[in-house]
Amino acid sequence: MKIFIKNMVCGRCKFVIENELKALGIKLLSVNLGEVDFGKEIPEPAQLEIFRSRIEALGFEQINDKKGRLIEQTKKHVIALVQQPMGEKVKLSRFLSEHIFKDYNYLSNLFSAVEGVTIEQFYIQQKIEKAKELLVYDELSLTEIAFRLDYSSVAHLSNQFKKITGLTPTDFKANCGPQARKAIDKL
Repeated sequence: MKIFIKNMVCGRCKFVIENELKALGIKLLSVNLGEVDFGKEIPEPAQLEIFRSRIEALGFEQINDKKGRLIEQTKKHVIALVQQPMGEKVKLSRFLSEHIFKDYNYLSNLFSAVEGVTIEQFYIQQKIEKAKELLVYDELSLTEIAFRLDYSSVAHLSNQFKKITGLTPTDFKANCGPQARKAIDKL
């Protein structure tokens, strides 16, 4: 049995969910971004209700409908794509279709209708947040960051960065630092 959880988008989120389950004595198989897999062990309904209320108090939400699960799966895979080290170039639509096993047009229309932004806009927002992170770490040049995030050029990255943040990457690095970054679940 699996349950899906909205706003569970990072390692720390997984840690919080795991701790809540352990505190309640609920056995689980695994916790991944956006989902908890209980395997063949099905928790008691009363335990699940307590778990649901505890995670809601922490800013998470259990997703019970199929469309909501698809949205969270889409977000999870977009985030994973942005976070993975650059290998071969991957087309977003193909990547999502292959990992979610749904037609990209269907996913795109559903995502836009529910989230109010396109998958591509969400993907760009994620890439810009990753660029901010890499700029703050100050370990890579802007050229290396552009390559790492699959931009065709530094100019392309800089244009998108400025469009979203209002600053150039250089201005961001010089003036903002870590406090200007957004939490993934707030995008």
